[in-house]
Order: sequence, then C-alpha cells, then structure tokens
Amino acid sequence: MSRLRVAVLVSGRGSNMAALIDAAAEPAFPAEIVAVISNRPNAGALAVAARAGIATVVVDHKAYADRATFDAALDAALRDVEPDLVCLAGFMRILTDGFIAGWAGRLINIHPALLPSFKGLDTHARALAAGVKLHGCTVHVVTPEMDSGPIIAQAAVPVLEGDDEDALAARVLAAEHLLYVRALKLWAQGRVRLDGDRVKVDAGDDAHATALIWP
Repeated sequence: MSRLRVAVLVSGRGSNMAALIDAAAEPAFPAEIVAVISNRPNAGALAVAARAGIATVVVDHKAYADRATFDAALDAALRDVEPDLVCLAGFMRILTDGFIAGWAGRLINIHPALLPSFKGLDTHARALAAGVKLHGCTVHVVTPEMDSGPIIAQAAVPVLEGDDEDALAARVLAAEHLLYVRALKLWAQGRVRLDGDRVKVDAGDDAHATALIWP
C-alpha cells in the first residue's frame, strides 16, 4: 500500500516538522514527507529537512508584491511535489481564501491552544492571564476563518502554579510533537473523515486516539 505524500510548510526552526520527519522515517508509518517549503530563506527547519534527505523549497514572501501573488507561487511549488496532504508546522503566514479553497480538505495545522479558546497569537500569555487550569494544542483542518476549522485531535497539559510563558510553552510544545504525529497517522490510515464542519475519526480500539493528556 502506498504511503500518503505529505508536504510541510514552515517559517522557523521546525520542531513540529522534525517530529513528523522522525515518525515518517519508520517504514511502517503510513505517510512520507516529500517536501518542506518555507517562506523564509533562513528558516532553521530547512537545514533540518535537508539533513534528513528531504527536498526543500523556498518561496520568499518578501519577493512578492502582495499576499495573492505569494500564495500563487506557493501553490505552484506545492503542486510541483504533488502532495496528498499539506501540514502547516509553524507557518507564520495568513493564507488567502483562494489558496485554502484550492487545497480544501487537504490542509491541516497545529495550533498551540485548546481551540476554540485562544485563537491567534500569544496563546500561552493569554492562557496565563485568563487563569485557565488546562491549556494545550489542537490539530485542525484549515478553513478561511483563522483557527476555526474542524478539530481532528487535541492534547491538554496542566497549567502549574509558578508557570511563566516559557515554561508553559515548553510543556505544550512537547505535547504538540506527540499530537501532530498521532493526527497525521490517523489521517494517513484513512481514519479521519470530514462531516460538514466537524471531523469524525474511526478510533478503532484506541478510545483516546484524538485526545491526549500530557504528561
């Protein structure tokens, strides 16, 4: 059986990308990472991917006059590598509705909060300010409304007394690395199904396939 072809979009160091690459290095994993594309030429993720023998592409957003022309170039770069699925992993660009429509149902993202809470940026600082006792991360399908697409999987972590933003961020990031791999595996196994504005998952014998409590 052929493995799902996955392209990963990155902007920074790419720790979530690295977790996906490590998982896909196992022959039994049902997906393969075929390309890593960055909008920043100096993104640390590019070197990580190259060391793993994965093709890398730079589509520098600064070289384009507006968001639409950048997204057109990004779309062309993706179609050159023919992925079945595109994973956003710290990709710090807001995509146009047209781009998202072109990849509808084949574009997923990981967000560092338990959606629908704390959409957007600075999620850890906002969680601390709100006094929540649980924080976490969410893998979701990308839709035109930011951080609002159907939820595939979530992981929760405790917010501890004395936590600062860095401590909480580190705890969430460790959960992200596990959750994104789990969600990609479910998708690649054909166990994820879009049903309107919700995701249904065939969990099989794993009742916690889409929910993770960390640690």
